[in-house]
Amino acid sequence: MSPPRVIVGMSGGVDSSVAALMLGQAGESIAGLFMQNWAEDEAPDSADATGGRTPAPAGSGGCRAEDDRRDAVAVCGRLGIPIHFRDFSSEYWAGVFEHFLAEYAAGRTPNPDVLCNREIKFKHFLDAARELGAERIATGHYARVARVEGRHRLLRGVDRAKDQSYFLHQLGQAQLASTLFPLGELPKSDVRRMAADAGLPTAAKKDSTGICFIGERDFRGFLSRYLPARPGEMRTPDGRPVGEHPGVFYFTLGQREGLNIGGVRGFEQAPWYVVGKDVARNLLYVDQGHDSPCLRSSNLQSEAAHWIAGAPPASRFTCTAQTRYRQPDQACEVTVLDNGGLAVRFGQSQRAVTPGQSLVLYDGDTCLGGAVIASTDAPLEQRLSTQAR
Repeated sequence: MSPPRVIVGMSGGVDSSVAALMLGQAGESIAGLFMQNWAEDEAPDSADATGGRTPAPAGSGGCRAEDDRRDAVAVCGRLGIPIHFRDFSSEYWAGVFEHFLAEYAAGRTPNPDVLCNREIKFKHFLDAARELGAERIATGHYARVARVEGRHRLLRGVDRAKDQSYFLHQLGQAQLASTLFPLGELPKSDVRRMAADAGLPTAAKKDSTGICFIGERDFRGFLSRYLPARPGEMRTPDGRPVGEHPGVFYFTLGQREGLNIGGVRGFEQAPWYVVGKDVARNLLYVDQGHDSPCLRSSNLQSEAAHWIAGAPPASRFTCTAQTRYRQPDQACEVTVLDNGGLAVRFGQSQRAVTPGQSLVLYDGDTCLGGAVIASTDAPLEQRLSTQAR
């Protein structure tokens, strides 16, 4: 039997199920592949104080991965296609999760979904598909690929509410040339309808959320298995103590939930938000007001950028940007620095632009690429940076 031309990444969800359905209906030779990337009860190891790895507690949610595997098998059975299995949990730990922990320990807020796509889904999965003799892979991402003048472009999905190009901005020409996104032209409602019409067991399954391949869980409790609690003071931007935090790395800029600040003498009865972190001094800064001036910035600098076309469109150009997923387009001017990083000036001030998160650049529906945010000109961040020098 000849090998399949396309291997579909089967996650056990409705999106990958319909991606496989569509390719099969189009007459494509396909097979499925289910990736195990998080060994929940057997091997999610935690870093101990000496840098070693010790087994984490069992019984913390491994049934979700097994449910997903069972659903992936059921869908492939319904479609009459073979399914393969690969365990990438070691690769996930080394290529994604260790970086995730290091970023949180440094007080930044990483985006593991971006790194997971680059290191696992479009690297190890793609390699596995080629070992099986396939020419291409397919996934259930809401995005599109177009070939224009000999180069591949990554385009937003037609359903802007589901568009996932933000998480795919680290892909390059070779990866896009080898990838199909069957759902890119569809709204989510059509995907659900197609799954139901085909009798797929995932038709009504809830969309997965949470950390890539780790899933939904109590985030603070999960992170505390790897970064033990280190309580410290919560202070206002002018230094007044208003409470205690369990660990600065459990919080991100703009966060309201989990602060547990009750009525504080001398302050209004208004919500509190995280506005800054001083990891060296173990201080969490909070302020009242969703749009605290401490959260506003108009400029950022990034780490070295990745360009989907292989190079930036110019050394200085205008475009739109997102500093977080599903953010409306923000007009900006981009300057490419000598070190490959970016200096970005926004047309309007931005709220809670967060170091460690991804800046993703667009020209209309075309994703140009992006970079990890290194710093901003938010006033409290600037002050803390000066104090740290």
